[in-house]
Amino acid sequence: MTEEPVLVFDGDCGFCTTSIRFAERRIGVRARVVPWQFADLRALGVTRERAEREVLWVEDGRVYGGAQAVARLLIAAGLPWSPLGFVLRIPPFRWVARGVYRLVAANRHRLPGGTPACALPSKPSNSGPAVSEHR
Repeated sequence: MTEEPVLVFDGDCGFCTTSIRFAERRIGVRARVVPWQFADLRALGVTRERAEREVLWVEDGRVYGGAQAVARLLIAAGLPWSPLGFVLRIPPFRWVARGVYRLVAANRHRLPGGTPACALPSKPSNSGPAVSEHR
C-alpha cells in the first residue's frame, strides 16, 4: 500500500499560498498539502534549501521539484488535467516548463499576491542550480 502523496510549498510566500489555494479549488489536489515550515522534511527526504526554492511533490519515496512537481499534481488530479501533466513530462515541453517555472520562482515576489517575503533566498556560493528538478 502506498502512502498519500505530499505537496510541499513555501507557506511564508503569499504567491505560493495563493497558487496552492487556487489549485485546491480549481484543479483538485489529491495529496496532503503542507507548508515546508510545518513539514517533517527529513522524513520526506527533502532538504530545507530545496523546499525554500521550489514546490515539491513527494510520492512513494521519490521527490519531484519545480515544474515536475506541478506535472505530478496535474496527473494525480485526473481528467481533464492529467493529459497536460503527462505532456509536461516529455521533452521539449519539459524543458519549456522548467524554464517557465524558474522564471516564475525567481520573480514570485513581484507577482500578484507576492510580497518581499516571497523572494527566493540567495544562492550559496558553492551550491548547484537554485532550482533543481528530479530527473
